[in-house]
Amino acid sequence: MSEDISNPLLSLIHGQGLIDDLQYEEVLAELKRNAAPAMQVLQDFGIMKLDAILQVVASSLGTAVVSLKDREIPKDVLSLIPAKVAQMYKCLPVGFQDGMLQVALADPLNPQVADEIQFAAKRDVLIVVSDPGDIQRGIERFYGQEENESFAEILKELGDEKITKEITAAGDDAAAAEALANEIPIVKFVNLVLQQAVQDRASDIHFEPFESSFQIRYRVDGALYEMAPPPKHLALPVASRIKVMAGLNISEKRMPQDGRINVTVAGKQIDLRVSTLPTAFGESIVLRVLDRGSVNLELESLGFPKYVFDFVSEVIQRPNGIFVVTGPTGCGKTTTLYSCLRRVNAIDSKLLTAEDPVEFDIEGIMQVAVNEALGMTFAKALKSFLRQDPDIIMVGEMRDLQTAQISIQASLTGHLVLSTLHTNDSPGAVTRLVDMGVEPFLISTTLMAVLGQRLVRTVCKNCRTPFEPTEQQLALLGLSPHDLGDKMFHYGRGCSTCNDTGYKGRKGIYELLVVSDAIRNLINERAPTVVVRQKAVELGMVTLREDGLRSIFDGDTTIEEVVKYT
Repeated sequence: MSEDISNPLLSLIHGQGLIDDLQYEEVLAELKRNAAPAMQVLQDFGIMKLDAILQVVASSLGTAVVSLKDREIPKDVLSLIPAKVAQMYKCLPVGFQDGMLQVALADPLNPQVADEIQFAAKRDVLIVVSDPGDIQRGIERFYGQEENESFAEILKELGDEKITKEITAAGDDAAAAEALANEIPIVKFVNLVLQQAVQDRASDIHFEPFESSFQIRYRVDGALYEMAPPPKHLALPVASRIKVMAGLNISEKRMPQDGRINVTVAGKQIDLRVSTLPTAFGESIVLRVLDRGSVNLELESLGFPKYVFDFVSEVIQRPNGIFVVTGPTGCGKTTTLYSCLRRVNAIDSKLLTAEDPVEFDIEGIMQVAVNEALGMTFAKALKSFLRQDPDIIMVGEMRDLQTAQISIQASLTGHLVLSTLHTNDSPGAVTRLVDMGVEPFLISTTLMAVLGQRLVRTVCKNCRTPFEPTEQQLALLGLSPHDLGDKMFHYGRGCSTCNDTGYKGRKGIYELLVVSDAIRNLINERAPTVVVRQKAVELGMVTLREDGLRSIFDGDTTIEEVVKYT
């Protein structure tokens, strides 16, 4: 079973008969929904205590459980594992046994990691088992200072008078700017910023020059956090460095540019989508971090309610029709469509996508990058697609009448079309298509369903705390104390696991509009959005707000998040 391979701990515990089949399936379902470690889920569900889990793992490996609480580790032991290796693999050297270096590993059942640590330490390593939380705290305690110092050292180098003079002298000279971008301190600084961003699970990195400061911010779980601001004079060489890495024109500072960077950060293959924008005080640069390893493109992992999962699984198997996913920028629409494509990607189907830009490469799917500047529009790509004998077509976004019309034409001629729209809710997608100029009878004939979605931050499992909401908080959700019954509300107190934010990770909330006969009649009558919405709710549509309440009562998110996004 593929699940056993991806969850060796769960497989081990199940194989030893310590959990029954029902518990195994429950934990497996939770692992598909959330990217939490199996060890944490077993504890959260009250199935096994941490000490018992660690003992099982240690016995299976023929090693010992080592407590790291208040343990002092000599410097000569710590020096055998570099800080970057410790942070990358979440490991901590703890001592010696029979001439071998004992290393506590957060994921001890991964033999590949053990081999790589042995290679980095250049000596025989004995893996021991410890509380992963204690390992992380040990890394921060013993290696954190070293990492901070390296940042401080690089900034000190960059503040050096020689470098400052070089930056000033470079001015608009492209050759001098490129030489500066390849200076070791600049290269080190940009690499360190990227490493920190990946370590903090950032989805975007913003480099923003202002009149008297240079700001670097990360977006983590939808919220922006600022890092310690570097000196103002670094804005130009850092921008130049990023443009060199992305293969962009370093001397062009008056026009926006787009590019891509492929880098290996902390042992992971990371794609960075680069966007530059000329501003009054220099170029603003945003990097979208596309970490292939952290994105699970299985339909089961999206956290759909069961009725949405069942309907979407069925609708993407249909031979023709249009399925639209809608919501604002950054709400996970593309991930949802990729997961749908992964589900139907079989040897007997030809799949084509038109995207702006292609975010993830999927094996077995022909993906085409739209480039408006070169005249390669969505409409042009779609026209060509129809001559390529496809079964399923994905259109990155229906932006204009021509794209919508060709999508409808494709659907009418026996193709399944998946696409996205930017609207506030699922009934709004119908009105948007009519506003574009599409004939209502064509929409009602081809549109099968619209899935509205948002991403809300999830409460940190490590510091989740129940609380009693006030009447004002309940009023924001349109509830009264009488509606609650025994339902629980939670918030995150803030801890080292979630950087004191109270949140870690995000999950989707959904609103599915199924185009039934009653909805078709309203579309044909050009009914406004509010009427379509009322009818859909009458017919049983669960709104984004209602699905948000489900997530609150499940202890997954907070009142503030649901009110903010619905």
